Amino acid sequence: MRPQSFHIRPFQSADEAAVIELWKICGLVVPQNDPVADIARKLRVNPELFLVGEVEGQIVGSCMVGYEGHRGWINYLAVHPERRRQGLARKMMEHAEELLRAVGCPKINLQVRTTNAAVIAFYEALGFGVDEVVSLGKRLKHDAP
Repeated sequence: MRPQSFHIRPFQSADEAAVIELWKICGLVVPQNDPVADIARKLRVNPELFLVGEVEGQIVGSCMVGYEGHRGWINYLAVHPERRRQGLARKMMEHAEELLRAVGCPKINLQVRTTNAAVIAFYEALGFGVDEVVSLGKRLKHDAP
């Protein structure tokens, strides 16, 4: 089933509960990530690059886009399970790429858990490839935005 209309727009504060619920349904909320804090941090840095996708007024997709002047980043790309296989994630990514191109971004990076083969295949179908790098991380703060 193709949605009648899919509309992508910037996140608004009133969207927070619906977006967090979407992330939970999609399995994106893990113990080390506080979605409320993640949203608060994003709203302080390029809030216009935090996107939601709607069908008939309901939030069914999200994408946090980032750019720090060197690389673009994609986080929290999500589409409600009942709306998958309709091209919505592809449309979210196309929109994100347009925004990043407009600011002169030369490359997009993203991270996918190695166990998520379906999502890796999705990104590969969009032209992404595995970079020969190791992703390292260090948590600086655990409890506050």
